Formats: sequence, C-alpha cells, structure tokens
Amino acid sequence: MTWWLAYSGLGLFAGFFAGMLGIGGGLVMVPLLTMMFAAQAGFPPGEVLHLALGTSIATILFTSLSSLRTHHQHGAVLWKVVIQITPGILFGTLLGTKFASYVPAKPLALFFTVFVCFVAMQMILNLKPKASRELPGSGGVFAVGTGIGAVSALVAIGGGSLTVPFLTWCNVRVQNAIGTSAAIGFPIAVGGSLGYIYNGWGHIDLPAWSLGFVYLPALLWLVPSSMLIAPLGARLAHRLPVATLKRIFACVLIALAAKMMLSLFS
Repeated sequence: MTWWLAYSGLGLFAGFFAGMLGIGGGLVMVPLLTMMFAAQAGFPPGEVLHLALGTSIATILFTSLSSLRTHHQHGAVLWKVVIQITPGILFGTLLGTKFASYVPAKPLALFFTVFVCFVAMQMILNLKPKASRELPGSGGVFAVGTGIGAVSALVAIGGGSLTVPFLTWCNVRVQNAIGTSAAIGFPIAVGGSLGYIYNGWGHIDLPAWSLGFVYLPALLWLVPSSMLIAPLGARLAHRLPVATLKRIFACVLIALAAKMMLSLFS
C-alpha cells in the first residue's frame, strides 16, 4: 500500500507539470520511478531504468489525452502541424525504443541526465526565437518529428521539452506550442509504449505483472492521479507566468536527475 500511495503522489506531481508545460511528465517520472523500483525487492538492478522508461511513457499515453482535451478547448492545438509531424514521430519512437532496449542502464542514465540538464538550461535561459523563422515544409517537419520521436522514446518523455522549443523557435505562440505539444505527446506515447512492451517481452528476470518493460501495478496508480490533475495544469498554463514556473521546475529536474544517477551508480 505504501508504494501504491507513492505512485499516486508521483502521478499528481507529474500530471500537473505535464498539463502546464506540455512536457508529458516523463522527466519527473523516470528518475523517481527508477529510485522506487530500485528500493523494492524483485526488480533486477540492470532493468530498473528500462522499466521506469517503459512505465513512464505508457502513463503519458493517458496523461496526454487529458491535457490535450483542455488545450483543445482553449483553441491552442495546431492540428495541421500534428498531422504533418505524426508519421515522423511514430517512426522515430520505434527506433528509439529499439535502441534503448540494447543500452545498459548506466550509459542510458548518463544520456538521460545530460538531456535533462540540457532541457533545464533551456528553461532557465528562456531563449526567444528570431522573428524571421517559420515552420519548415512537410519533409522538414517529418525529419524533425523523427528526431523528436527517437529522443522522446529514449528518455520516455511526451516530447514537449523538444516540441515546445522547436515550435516557439518557429514563431508559434507559446500557448499554441504547449497545446500542440500535448497533442503530439499522444503518438509519441503510442509508439513508445508498443516499443517498450515488444522489446521487453520475454525477459525472464522482470518482476511479476510486467508487460514487457511496462510495470502494470505502477501504471494502474499513476494514470488516474495524473489524468485527474493534468487539466488543472493545462488551465493554469493560460493564466500564470509560465517562464517563472519553468525556471523553478528546471531546478527540480536537475536535482531529480542527479539523485537518480547516485542511486544507480552507488
């Protein structure tokens, strides 16, 4: 019961920022799930990070729908961009999950931590786009989608930390960028979940109630709480100073990633 409560609390925390910042919540869930799994019996040390990645991206499958609905009600989703980028996203996520399944936990954790620090600095500096930039053509959008999908699958995120900067760099209004990122998070989660289930299928040392690299008991408690709170975060994104919240959240991300690295390497 203690772990179930911890999963529910994590779902609330991750779901709130997923809705507000369009990030999917994986940057929070992965380090905390890794530490939770490592502290429990029956979880092989070499697979705790893979299980955290798979479970996190499966949770995003539901969280993205919840925050997407709220952003759509505010007219913040650019559906033309979503349709153009989705094929590349699906292709990239399948590549990313395949690669992640072959990478040992420690190098994968190092890549995750470096990526988190990159995202955090992006949030802290709050870089602004040049006025002359526009969205690329369909070929360019497909290529960007493939890259976003691959990296998102590797670190189990909804893609917002890549999609939002890309769209704002192309002079898309930040509210539209966040809303569109929430919509793009769904195909990322679909491709990523299927990839982690397939690539983890048949591993005999995984804990009971695992579906590939997705740990179902954690998913069962993460989903309701994250879906419950995500719309609140999405509504607040249209009212609060998001830049200030990003800087605070960036510091939290760096601390969590550092703690995850310590737990894996100690």
